[in-house]
Amino acid sequence: MEMITPYIWIAWLALILIFIIIEMLTLEFTFLMLAIGSFVGLLSGILRVEWWGQIIIAGIAGMLLILLVRPPLLRALQRGGDPTKSNMDAVVGQGGVVLETVSAGTGLVKLSNGETWTARTVADGPGTALEPGTVISVALIEGATALVRPDATPPV
Repeated sequence: MEMITPYIWIAWLALILIFIIIEMLTLEFTFLMLAIGSFVGLLSGILRVEWWGQIIIAGIAGMLLILLVRPPLLRALQRGGDPTKSNMDAVVGQGGVVLETVSAGTGLVKLSNGETWTARTVADGPGTALEPGTVISVALIEGATALVRPDATPPV
């Protein structure tokens, strides 16, 4: 085992390279923290720490980085995200009006954003069909169909 110590730096460089490549594919900062931990292990090898000590030091460094540095780093990066809902998230909860009778099978609604959608009534809604002119709200989107329920508030 004493023959491992002089050459363990090669293993550390390989691990660092592997972790950085995986990090570039995942972009979650987990493998970046492990790469930095491996670099700490490499540095401990330069200080002539035994190979098993290097592994322990690298493991502790990687774990501390994942637990202490990664969460605030992720929060800082997500802080600048766009809070505006888009796609299906923007449609759910939106109001509208029934254009063609909406039943459990089919129907047509016009949403408050001006879009016209095929629609069905939600399973927990009333068993009767919604007649044209009925004010609705979108409960869920399934594919290209809006699942709607009657709503008391007028559409915007």
